[in-house]
Amino acid sequence: MKAAGIVLAVLVLMAGCTVGPDYHRPEYPVPEKYRGEGPGIPARPAGASFGEVKWFEVFKDPELLRLIGIALEQNYDVKIAAQRVLAAREQVAITRSALFPQLNAGAQWEAVRLSQRGTGFNFPLPDQVAGYLLGDLTWELDFFGRIRRATEAAQADFFASDWNRQLIIQTLVTSLAQAYFELLGLDLQMEISQRTVKNRQSYLKLVKTRFEYGWDSLAPVRMSENLLYGATQVVPDLERFIEQRENQISILLGQNPGNIKRGKPLLAQNLKVTVPPGLPSALLERRPDILSAEQQLVAANARVGEAKALLFPQISLTGTAGWESKALSHLFSGPASFWDILSGLTQPIYRGGSIRAGLRQQEALKEAAVLNYRKTVQQAFQDVSNALVAARKIHDARVEAEKQRNALAQQTELAIQRYFGGVTNYLEVLDSDRQLFAVELTLAQVRANEFLAVIGLYRALGGGWQQ
Repeated sequence: MKAAGIVLAVLVLMAGCTVGPDYHRPEYPVPEKYRGEGPGIPARPAGASFGEVKWFEVFKDPELLRLIGIALEQNYDVKIAAQRVLAAREQVAITRSALFPQLNAGAQWEAVRLSQRGTGFNFPLPDQVAGYLLGDLTWELDFFGRIRRATEAAQADFFASDWNRQLIIQTLVTSLAQAYFELLGLDLQMEISQRTVKNRQSYLKLVKTRFEYGWDSLAPVRMSENLLYGATQVVPDLERFIEQRENQISILLGQNPGNIKRGKPLLAQNLKVTVPPGLPSALLERRPDILSAEQQLVAANARVGEAKALLFPQISLTGTAGWESKALSHLFSGPASFWDILSGLTQPIYRGGSIRAGLRQQEALKEAAVLNYRKTVQQAFQDVSNALVAARKIHDARVEAEKQRNALAQQTELAIQRYFGGVTNYLEVLDSDRQLFAVELTLAQVRANEFLAVIGLYRALGGGWQQ
């Protein structure tokens, strides 16, 4: 009972003597609202955020959902991040093991026969068989918390690696969605280009007929050919962009480059911001990069305590016990046993300033981690503000581009009618049709960009990693 009381007292003292600073989250001026909120962005009730919606509830295209599922299983970056989390978890166990007694066992058996004709003793000696069995125990009493601070740092490293894994998942999900919508946008541009080529081939055939009948000069024929070639040269570039985007998606899927199956076309997609951005203060608890940076700060703070503890004495207990005998048959008899218990204290006196230099080093690294955390938070607010203004303004640009496209479509139709009615020359048709084609391609890109802006806002608000 007395020994148990001593051990309990030692453990209580150890629990209350952890040197070094305890962690407190650094203050940062959090804005009351995001810059960029305005028309087109839903009003925000308290606690709700678009970033809290799970990715499989944001994206409605079944084919995109299928691709994301494959990517989460096969993507190499996700697999690598998972293995790093496992390694960090085991490092916690390795570091924490120093808190407990370290016990080792050893054994030795020896058989000896001496020559009766050697240069040593001249009298006969019997064969000798000897052996020993022992165990030794070493226990560093973590009186000043060095090992506990090291364990705290290792745990924070583990959490940081796990949040980094979530960040990789978020990046994968949103990058794959963006690449998919970019691919659908390219498909729409290809559809527009092929339709334009077909229409211009029909125009060319008509003006050739007019030229052959002598109703017009050769100039409209050459103009129509020039107009046709302007559309056909766009097709190879679009084919290149489409194949490259498919290759990008294939790699995100963890597969070799290949064809990518599409779901709904771009014009049939429905991806909108239906939930408000939420409170800016909640962003600190939701974005994986912020949470990872904070855990890195927790680890750096704990390592200051670990370095500071090296300034204090290290107290340890060592013990050895076992059996030793020249005859194996008597190995476990009472006189053959032995034991030894030793306590020790080591106090650094002079090490050329290395311990205090190590402490100053860890304090500097902690300050760097504080700055990195604040920078990450600041970058997060910038990301959200940029994404909010992009979602609103690209929507406005798409509305205006649709108006321009409708006006140019009517203008082109009228120009064609006026030309074949003999009211105007072919230059009016040429100019209107060229503008219409350029605006239709631009409108297709703007439509894709509108979806990309929604995905960008979703990522900026910390969405995409929730499983």
